[in-house]
Amino acid sequence: MTPFLDLKSINSHFREEFHSILDRVLDSGTFILGDEVKSFESEFAAYCGSEFSIGVSNGLDAITLTLKAWGIGSGDEVIVPSNTFIATWLGVSHSGAKPIPVEPDINTYNIDPLKIESAITEKTKAIIAVHLYGQAADMDAINQIGKKYQLKILEDAAQAHGSRCHGKIVGGLGDASAFSFYPGKNLGALGDAGAIVTNDLKLSELLKRYRNYGSQIKYEHILQGFNCRLDELQAAFLRIKLSFLDQENNYRKKIAKIYTEELKDSELILPFVPDWVDPVWHLYVVRTKKRSELVKKLEDLDIGTLIHYPKPPHLQEAYKKQKKDELPIAEILADEVLSLPISANITIDEAYKVCDAIIK
Repeated sequence: MTPFLDLKSINSHFREEFHSILDRVLDSGTFILGDEVKSFESEFAAYCGSEFSIGVSNGLDAITLTLKAWGIGSGDEVIVPSNTFIATWLGVSHSGAKPIPVEPDINTYNIDPLKIESAITEKTKAIIAVHLYGQAADMDAINQIGKKYQLKILEDAAQAHGSRCHGKIVGGLGDASAFSFYPGKNLGALGDAGAIVTNDLKLSELLKRYRNYGSQIKYEHILQGFNCRLDELQAAFLRIKLSFLDQENNYRKKIAKIYTEELKDSELILPFVPDWVDPVWHLYVVRTKKRSELVKKLEDLDIGTLIHYPKPPHLQEAYKKQKKDELPIAEILADEVLSLPISANITIDEAYKVCDAIIK
């Protein structure tokens, strides 16, 4: 069988290191905001080419805390992609602001910069650019809009650890960036985890307080903060996996190249990659109007697939009360997208097997 994702197998490569890490953390006697978190924060910031990294509990909290630290809240609006995982919208809602959806480019599936300006109002305070499926959004164009209207730019890089835009690694391309280390990510923990990356010292200090009950000195609380800390043990696991991230991303690129070459003459709509993007292929997403039939045929051949995502945020029950314009592109994508198996653990032979099955 070729599963869509086999986390047990992926993490088994690090079994000995993980057991050693567990002993190290146990022996340290420090389990909250200790040396492992500090070290990972420093190492991940350096990886992203940025000054600061603040470890938090997950990617959703990374978005929420950043918006709150910027003072964004009730009465404010934040521009978000219509085509994204709902966490992007929820982060805005949890800050107290209102998510304003903008449609994607039908080719890249990322937010279309040409559609952003028409959504800006006097209430707009920020733009969230999601690097969907591991492919960077057009940050040059988005940053120009942000500068023109004096808006904060937050990268939602939850799926794009190591991706590049115009030769620059994501994470340092906006005012701040939110990362998730959910187990299925290219850089995945063994549970929930996240981080915020920024070059803004004041913001980084504020976020350290927000994540820890509004405190940096024990029992002194200057903010109404949250308990959103990165776990010491997860930070230690992530330090190990970070050292293999580029190697695993490069392997994903090999699998993606096989899919692209072998399926180029099929009826599928394959991913479009602008020449200024170097994606890390968190997902390899194709489109077809015959999705249900294809999924069933592949299931019969023991090949796993997933749909990212079957229902866009604006059609979810959670946002049924929000007045919105028509968002047809997001709905088309929700009806047609299909993710093929891709990970650091799928073999070359399995990739060719997937292609042969699709063609047949």
